Amino acid sequence: MSAQRMTVELRKTSAGARFGRHLRLTAGLSVLAVSLGGCGTGALWDKFLAKDDTFVEEPADKLYNEGLYLMNQRKDPKAASKKFEEVDRQHPYSDWARKSLLMSAYAFYNASDYDSCIGAATRYVTLHPGSSDAAYAQYLIAASHYDQIPDITRDQGRTEKAIAALEEVIRKYPTSEYSVSAKAKLEGARDQLAGREMNVGRFYMEKRDYTAAINRFKTVVTQYQTTRHVEEALARLTEAYMTIGIVGEAQTAAAVLGHNFPDSRWYKDAY
Repeated sequence: MSAQRMTVELRKTSAGARFGRHLRLTAGLSVLAVSLGGCGTGALWDKFLAKDDTFVEEPADKLYNEGLYLMNQRKDPKAASKKFEEVDRQHPYSDWARKSLLMSAYAFYNASDYDSCIGAATRYVTLHPGSSDAAYAQYLIAASHYDQIPDITRDQGRTEKAIAALEEVIRKYPTSEYSVSAKAKLEGARDQLAGREMNVGRFYMEKRDYTAAINRFKTVVTQYQTTRHVEEALARLTEAYMTIGIVGEAQTAAAVLGHNFPDSRWYKDAY
């Protein structure tokens, strides 16, 4: 092979190699373009673009006032709570966030979302214990438990939580306006526990388990003296003691009943 011919062949080979590489590169770029083009018009690209558009920080006062509008004018506490939560999310260290945290608790309470109310109000008391609104936050916790008190035929765990929370309001904020309401609710909650004891005591009376019944009625007399169930409890004690022949205790129970409730129908029935 002549030197001239060899040079021509080498040039052809080099050109062919470069053309081959060009084809492979072009094909690769085409695939990449199709792939990226698919992403650009597909869900992934749309999702990326949407992600950029979803978060738009709004002024704290605007969000707060929108929450108030939804709460007071639209009567939509659930939607209002979302606005108040958004203030806390976008402006976490502002005074608007503090106000919004309390308002979100209030909105949750009005939406009967008691667990969320308790969570938000507890967080408020923890973060802002010295705030002038801390008493109200504590009261919302107690009211949320109180509003979930079940009837006397069911477990009274919620009632006990309500009593503890109401006592906390009275203890920590004795001069606040919420202390008066807490005391009234506390009496209602204690009356509920007394009613539960009476209900169980009557059940034992029907089963003629007089000792168990006496224990329940005595609990009402000794632990729930200010409730409306005391009159009946004393009358039932008189009846139960007489039935099992403990006359002295029966007379004592009747005497206490007559002394404290002389006009009670239960006193008249006891005799």
